[in-house]
Amino acid sequence: MNESEERSRGDLGAVARLFGKLGLIAFGGPAAHIGMMEDEVVERRGWLSRQRFLDMVGATNLIPGPNSTEMAMHVGYVRAGWRGLFVGGACFILPAVLVTVAFAWAYVRYGSLPSITPFMNGIKPAVLAVILAAVWRLGKTAVKGPAVAVIGLAVMLAVLIGGVNEVLALLAGAVLGALWLMLGRRGKAGQDSDPGTAAIVPAIGTAVASASTSTAAALPAASLLAATSVPLWKLGLFFLKVGAVLYGSGYVLVAFMEGDLVETYGWLTRPELLDAIAIGQLTPGPVLSTATFVGYLIAGVPGAAVATLAIFLPSFAFVWILAPIVPRLRDSRWTAAFLDAVNVSAVGLMAAVMIALSGAVLTDWKAWLIAVGATVLAVKVRVSSIWLVLGGAVLGWVLGVGVG
Repeated sequence: MNESEERSRGDLGAVARLFGKLGLIAFGGPAAHIGMMEDEVVERRGWLSRQRFLDMVGATNLIPGPNSTEMAMHVGYVRAGWRGLFVGGACFILPAVLVTVAFAWAYVRYGSLPSITPFMNGIKPAVLAVILAAVWRLGKTAVKGPAVAVIGLAVMLAVLIGGVNEVLALLAGAVLGALWLMLGRRGKAGQDSDPGTAAIVPAIGTAVASASTSTAAALPAASLLAATSVPLWKLGLFFLKVGAVLYGSGYVLVAFMEGDLVETYGWLTRPELLDAIAIGQLTPGPVLSTATFVGYLIAGVPGAAVATLAIFLPSFAFVWILAPIVPRLRDSRWTAAFLDAVNVSAVGLMAAVMIALSGAVLTDWKAWLIAVGATVLAVKVRVSSIWLVLGGAVLGWVLGVGVG
């Protein structure tokens, strides 16, 4: 075995360990997940530059699927090649899937779930600190000129105040922003200044504010009947379609599932679907683990396996195609400007999500205490995001955040 093969094998193990660990504690939605990844792979391990990380974030926003899971694949590819792509994605997904299956089993057997509200309510303000720290670090790299800053600010205000759909805001910011940047660069021909580089995290699916741990209703007989009658191929085809076209937040996932699973096929009741969405949000890792829960309700363990594989499979295919292309996007002035605009639009989305979540999460002095303390530790002391999340969970339980 030559030196490069030994290094690749060693890196593959490091990729598996890192994303397996993140998959166990990555609460808070994609924005928080990517904040944790930035902390681990850029700030602590130095696996890739912040610019490269930001470019991958921007490119990931352009394809369907769970952005944070696709970022795990991208980082795995950079660190350990094609094998790293699959290992990084799989190790990030697997912990969420196993936890979700355990919840689904309890839901079917007992008709309820244990209350973990204090833990989750302690994690949420800590997650805000993780997001804020990532915004601060990546924002300093991203916003190098007023033109880029204006694009990000416009996208943030469109989402936060205008109520514009996140995907539409991102695309408008990317296309119009790229044109504006290119016109500005042509107007300054002969100068070396660049109005911007790249920035930050996607604001897909941070519906964590609604990730409560309310008691689940007992499983209706209708679903038990469905579990014996729904073909696995049909279940897999449905989730393959969802994984191939899903853009936007967790609420978009609700719309997809409600339209077909509840209204068209009648495989689930509406209360069951809402419980499935809640489970996907309160478990670590990608929110799309909701599919695992739904698959289990409909067809047991085989249904959970088929639904999980089907909904994540398109993401592996998209990243397989995209990963080798991302580094070359900087070679052309037009594609570089487009990437700058995409990335700073993602900054605006991130900021909008953070502000919205702050209003929903910081509702008492206990939550404020955790958020402020975690922010100081993240920004000033540079404590690992993993310890911030675990510490928030412990403090949530000790202080009884959101209880009583």
